[in-house]
This record gives sequence, C-alpha cells and structure tokens, in this order.
Amino acid sequence: MLVLSRKNDEAVMIGGSVGFERMIKVTVVEIRNGKVRLGFEADADVPVNRLEVWERIRRETRLAASPY
Repeated sequence: MLVLSRKNDEAVMIGGSVGFERMIKVTVVEIRNGKVRLGFEADADVPVNRLEVWERIRRETRLAASPY
C-alpha cells in the first residue's frame, strides 16, 4: 500500500504513464472533524465506488455467473 500525505486542494494522479492511458485524479476537497472528503475525476467508463459497494457488486456478479 502506498501512503501519501496531501493537504486541501492537493491531488494524486493514478495511471497515465506509458502503457496505461486511463487516468484517475484524486483531490482532497476538505478535511474536517477527522474526516477527509475526496474528489475523483475519471473517464466516464471507469467505475468509481466505495469499497463496500464494489464488494457487493462483485459478489452479486459472481453469484449471477455461478451455475449453482
């Protein structure tokens, strides 16, 4: 796991290097009361979900594909 420190309005870019054309920009929008608000910019065809939503989608997709 890569751990980075960022302040308000600072961002991190994911992808965009040679061989990986899709890019995701993650920006710290706000830090308040121990919570961090993040903004995500990605191509429209790149899904961005909270972990618990992604896990549910993945589980449902596996169940739908399973013959049993």
